[in-house]
Amino acid sequence: MDKHAQAVKLMDRFATRTGIRGGEPPRRYLWTDAFAVCNLLGLYRTLRQPHFLELALGLIEQVHEVLGRHHPDDSRVGWISGLDDETQRRHPTRAGLRIGKELPERASDESADERLEWAREGQYFHYLTRWMHALEQIGRVTGDSRFHRWAVELCETAHQAFVYRDERDGKLGMWWKMNVELDRPQVASMGHHDPLDGWITTLQLQWSPLGDDHGRLASQAADFRSMCLTRSWVTDDALGIGGLLVDAWRMEQIVAVAGEIAPTEVNHLLEDGRQGLERLMRQRQLSGPANRRLPFRELGLGIGLHAVERIVETRVADGARDRHISPASLDALQGLSPLANSIRDFWLDPANQQAATWHEHLDINSVMLATSLAPEGYL
Repeated sequence: MDKHAQAVKLMDRFATRTGIRGGEPPRRYLWTDAFAVCNLLGLYRTLRQPHFLELALGLIEQVHEVLGRHHPDDSRVGWISGLDDETQRRHPTRAGLRIGKELPERASDESADERLEWAREGQYFHYLTRWMHALEQIGRVTGDSRFHRWAVELCETAHQAFVYRDERDGKLGMWWKMNVELDRPQVASMGHHDPLDGWITTLQLQWSPLGDDHGRLASQAADFRSMCLTRSWVTDDALGIGGLLVDAWRMEQIVAVAGEIAPTEVNHLLEDGRQGLERLMRQRQLSGPANRRLPFRELGLGIGLHAVERIVETRVADGARDRHISPASLDALQGLSPLANSIRDFWLDPANQQAATWHEHLDINSVMLATSLAPEGYL
């Protein structure tokens, strides 16, 4: 079975299992669904089968309908925005979108429990940026600027809610997790790559062919950029490294049009990704049995390595491969590119899919495995 056929099988099962089609009740989770939309778009463009586009459009509508409302077990009901139905459907992202966790959010007078917080509702900035990316992708495929407008409105909302200025030193910071209504932080620390995700996503929207006002998000882009200056992005987390490499590819695509990006920024991300990946390999995190590994985090790394392949292809096509990419970073990452296929093949093995770590996160694992098989929709 070829890679696209395997991706189709995974996405078809996901669509039925989570209620995008068929009779199952909708089960929506924003991160997973952002990747799923991109996967469906990639399959549509590659295989020229309209039903994949129909599924992507249906999934977007369902995400806005489900995650734009309060959790079913919340005492509050209706849209988290408080808007009337007509206005909400014209602006479905104006109040953000909840994560899709099992439990309602922690009440303001309830003490924090770090372990339990992972299962509680709220809003994550890096989930919102993934959804902005998915909306922008479907806008470009369909030519419908409405999706781009929704992504821009979500960007403006996320910036306003998550970015703050410290009263002590005047520096900008970001909350890692907000409550559903975006009026108080649930986790006060800052996500390691959140400013970078914010900056690149904002630039992507600013310079979109679907937009007509490059200045609309200029202040937001400037704030995110100010938090990125002189920052190290090195991490030994597989998913974090993969996200960093994807960000390098997204930045590579923007360099030609966005004058505020210095060409060396791409190299900075690649070099930090290389250092993190070398740490990860020394720790042998990818060599244990399936029941001691987290598939979606490893698959995220694989997707990042596919992004590096696209950077290399672009440099070669331009006839200026080394224009702003350090040979050391590029060669090292290229040398590890077979790791993407190794991770993918490990989790395609039915025996490894028997592990609890696969079944406990079945939806996100299967969708990101599909992305690893056919990354063109996401990348």
